[in-house]
Amino acid sequence: MKGKRVALLTLFAAALAAVAIEPAAAQSADTTTERLIWDLNNQLLYIAVPITVLVEAILFYTVWKYRNNESPLPTKENRRLEITWTVATAVILLFVGVASYQVLAEPYVTATSADSGVDTVAEDEEVMEVQVTAQKYNWQFYYPEQDVTSANTLVIPEERPVRLNITSKDWLHAFHVPSMGLKSDAFPGQSNYILTKATDTGEHQLYCAEYCGAGHSQMLGTVEVRSQDEFRTWMNENSESADTSANESTGNGTSAISP
Repeated sequence: MKGKRVALLTLFAAALAAVAIEPAAAQSADTTTERLIWDLNNQLLYIAVPITVLVEAILFYTVWKYRNNESPLPTKENRRLEITWTVATAVILLFVGVASYQVLAEPYVTATSADSGVDTVAEDEEVMEVQVTAQKYNWQFYYPEQDVTSANTLVIPEERPVRLNITSKDWLHAFHVPSMGLKSDAFPGQSNYILTKATDTGEHQLYCAEYCGAGHSQMLGTVEVRSQDEFRTWMNENSESADTSANESTGNGTSAISP
């Protein structure tokens, strides 16, 4: 009878735990990168919670059962039980290792070179390149295909793969957008890469996650995810502005040297 009570209490606790973790498991993701991370987190959570409930149930049961035992006896050896929990632990660790490796090997999570993700991106999708340069205490974003530069505001299109080539001019910095699941160090003279694809439009806060001096806390930026049409409009406007500025500079230079 007591065993049935313990089993029922354990099942009830597991049900409560499942209800408690459901909001965490239902977290929305704004990028492909963040979705992969959340999926891994949910898999590990669904394993960890039942184990926690089982261990705590055994603990409380043992404490309650032997609460009045003033002369406890040494635990007897149970080789079958020891082998069982050793094998179970090994299986759990193997699952965690394999699941983690599969996610970490994804180019959308760990891009190691400029060619990372070539096999991952669909044939009908074109990867947009953005050069990200950190310097005390601001961010510069250069779009080489359109020859457009933006300061402290990174604008990217929705539902299109984007590869960020991240570097630094002067010091160690770190590109970090928590709400998009993006983070990478920025080293002088070296490039690190992030491959991602935004799935929802919106605005996200960009931080420098590596202390870089007195102005570190002010080294902020914004990542704006726009629809494909809005992004094209923004890019055309900035391309025209860049052309106008270049023409004005050329005109001023010509007039300066003209007789």
